[in-house]
Amino acid sequence: MLAVILFLDFDGVLHPDAAFLVKGRPTLKAEGELFMWAPLLIKTLADFPEVKIVLSTSWARELSFSRACRWLPEELRTRVIGATWHSAMSFKREGFHSLSTWWDEATRYQQIKRYAGRAGLTDWVAIDDQPEGWGADDLDKLVQTHSETGLSDPVVLALLAERLEVLGRSEPC
Repeated sequence: MLAVILFLDFDGVLHPDAAFLVKGRPTLKAEGELFMWAPLLIKTLADFPEVKIVLSTSWARELSFSRACRWLPEELRTRVIGATWHSAMSFKREGFHSLSTWWDEATRYQQIKRYAGRAGLTDWVAIDDQPEGWGADDLDKLVQTHSETGLSDPVVLALLAERLEVLGRSEPC
């Protein structure tokens, strides 16, 4: 069976959208703890062993891909196959501290579409709390969370399972 790709945001999905870098370390400035809803995703994905994860979170840019992955529980980390951000997308020129890149200006949807296009993906699903700029043709691929409740909402988890089930059935045997 072919892999089903899940684009995964962190903030507003696995914990409230109140995570900030404090002295280079992510800190949640809301009730709870970082990745407090990750066990709910792990439980949902248990029925879908074919699901592979692509990080679609700014954590990959801010911390690096490998550091962002290390924050995930092992059960999710072993499913990660890439990220919409890659360090090759950024470069520094002499005399500049940092340059803005296409990725910095793109919506989350544009970042995901670019990755999906380059990888030749047509069937995928994304979990995100940022619906801004999402293409009408791909709205059925978005499982939108609320930034304060993320995956703790049972309706959101049920929708995710439903979308993964549909994608799993559409894959050739």
